This record gives sequence, C-alpha cells and structure tokens, in this order.
Amino acid sequence: MKAVGLIVEYNPFHNGHAYHLKASKEASEADVVIAVMSGNFLQRGEPALVSKWYRTKMALLNGADIVFELPYRFATQKAETFANGAVSILDAALCETLCFGSESGDISAFFQTIDYLEQQQSSFDENIKRFIGTGVSYPKALALSFQQLSDSENFLDLAKPNNILGFQYIKALKQQKSKVRPITVPRKNADYHDEHFSSETIASATSIRKAIFSGEDGNTEIDQYVPESTKQLLKKYLHHYHVFHQWENYWGYLQFRLIHSSPEELREIYEVEEGLEYRLQAAALESNNFHEFMQKIKTKRYTWTRLQRLCVHILTNTKKAEMAGNLEKASYLRLLGMTTRGKNYLNQIKKDINLPLISKLSSFKGKEILLDVKAARVYSLGVPNHLKNEMIKQEFQQPPIFIK
Repeated sequence: MKAVGLIVEYNPFHNGHAYHLKASKEASEADVVIAVMSGNFLQRGEPALVSKWYRTKMALLNGADIVFELPYRFATQKAETFANGAVSILDAALCETLCFGSESGDISAFFQTIDYLEQQQSSFDENIKRFIGTGVSYPKALALSFQQLSDSENFLDLAKPNNILGFQYIKALKQQKSKVRPITVPRKNADYHDEHFSSETIASATSIRKAIFSGEDGNTEIDQYVPESTKQLLKKYLHHYHVFHQWENYWGYLQFRLIHSSPEELREIYEVEEGLEYRLQAAALESNNFHEFMQKIKTKRYTWTRLQRLCVHILTNTKKAEMAGNLEKASYLRLLGMTTRGKNYLNQIKKDINLPLISKLSSFKGKEILLDVKAARVYSLGVPNHLKNEMIKQEFQQPPIFIK
C-alpha cells in the first residue's frame, strides 16, 4: 500500500480541503492518505475552533485514512520549525509522497528557488538581516531579500503563504535526507487570508470562521462551503460544549498571566525577547479584550501571527527551557484516528516504524509529550466549567477514533 502525506490544520475542514485531499490522492496514485494535523493550538497562534478529536472525525469522514497529531513544540512555531516536525512524522510513517497546495502549483519552481538560494545563501542572509534592521518582520524581510536577489519568473513568489510553507516542506525533506517525494497542486479559488466569500463552493477557513463567529446559530452562511459531515459536527460540538474556541475565550486567563507575572518570569517564556515583556504587561493593563490587546502590541517588526504564538506560549506557560532541544524531528507518533484502510496500512508498516506509536496517552511516559498535555489542559479552559474535566479526561482516555 502506498501512502500520500498531507500537512493540515482543518480549522474547520471545508470544500477546499476536500479538493486538496482528492487531488493529492489522484496525483500520487496513493492507496492511503495520512494527515499530520496540528493539535488544539495552531501555527497562526490561535486556539482551534473545535477540539482535535472533532477535527480528526472531519478528516476521516472526508477521505483521510490516518490522522497523526503534530506536537505542540512544532504546531505553534514559525514555518520552518512547523515544517520540520510535520515532515519528520510523514517520513517516519513511510509516506511515499507529500502533497501540498500552493499558489504556484509548479513543483519545479520550488526546487529551482531552493537550489538558487543555496548558491546565494550568504547574500540572502545578509539581505534578511539588513531588512530586519529597518524594522520589518521576518517574513517580510524574507520576501524582500529574495526579490532583491532575483526577478526571474521561474522562481517562487515567497510573499504567498502556501508557497512559503511548501518551500519549507521541501527544505525540510532535503535536510532530513527523506525519501518522501514532494508534489504540489494549485490552491483553488479562495486565498489563504480571504475574509470574505468569493466563490460558490470554496472559501478560506478564515472567512468560514469569521462567518461562524458573526452568525447567531454558530454556522450561518457556511453550508455551501463545507461538507455535510463538517456542518453536523460543528452543530454537535456547539450543542455539547456551548462554545466555539477563539482567543476571546482565553483573554481573562492570558491577562491574569501577564499582570500576575514579573518581567523576569515573562522573560523565561519561549519567544519573549527584546524587552517585549514590558510592552505586553502595559497593554494587558489597558485592554478590555484580546483584539484590543493585540492592536496595542502590534508593530512592523512583529507580525500579528508571531505575537499570537507568543501569547499561546504565555497562556500555556511554555518556557524556553522546555522548548530547548530537538526542533527538527518529532520523537513520537500520536495516533488520533484511522479508517479500516488506515489500520491495514499501520499493520503493514508497524515493524518498520522507528518512533513510538502512541494510541493511548496514558501508556506513554515520554517527556516531550508533556507540552501536548499542558496545551490540552489549557484548551479546556475555553469551555464551561462543568465540561472542563470531561475534556481533560478525554486527552488521557480517548482511544484513536475509528471509522469503518
């Protein structure tokens, strides 16, 4: 059996994801689809709309065969580290191919760009430092540096979010000497950051979440953009937990952490640097909600996404010492769910998997997974009090979801 790997968040699973999944399977001629999915906190520094268990169900009901969790130490990181962790999991799961969506849609452009930058590495790094020195963010400096080096149409547009991720996936594959072969399919219709619906059937997850939070019943206007299973699971989650997760659910906890902590304690938190602790504390005292707080701390140098990730680490009290060590490869495979086909594939390869395969958290004692446990506990603070314990217990007791 051949497997194709996808790196996803499914926040929530929508028609664009269904298209990508189907196109990936066709392009790779794979028998099995393996999804590496972020847990309860995401790469943009946000809590997931619904729990990882519900998002796993969405994936399995729409064509994925296996869902592994991308650990917190990779899921809440910049694109390079995010890619390293995800690629290492697909490699350990013996995927033959990795398929990602991109604005480019041309895999040769990725290889040409990477080869060119390897030849121009010193000039590229110098340009990045120079642009950062002018006060722009790292992603902006990256794009500007590359534009200054080359204007060739054969290279990638590194200002586009999916191109950036794809670029980092292929870099990670090369660095890890992986046998996984990358392929790409063009992103269809909606742009990654679109906040409004611009197509009859495909919309960005951003616009879908915006519609959900602005709707009275939790999922107004999204029906044509998501599969029926997603629609039903969103309704079920809202009915049971009475909430969809967003930063405002956690603002009180974050504000308390910021006000209660000393500057010295905040400096120990991962990604708190360059005196940011003082800016964060001052803004926390003056803000009434998370959005107002973010507007106060936002600068040209630090992107909204980077600051949100920093806030996640403060919320979870994740310290620099805890994140020290291996940020290139995952050290375990956390199985969240599988189909019958996925189970057959795992039975076929399990003797060749070189990492611990975790199907129940309580049976694994690895130190690095403690960050995932802590993140799950903090995520549960977003639901009503009488449901918190239920959500925390699920982290330890939930077996992998099985879809026949």
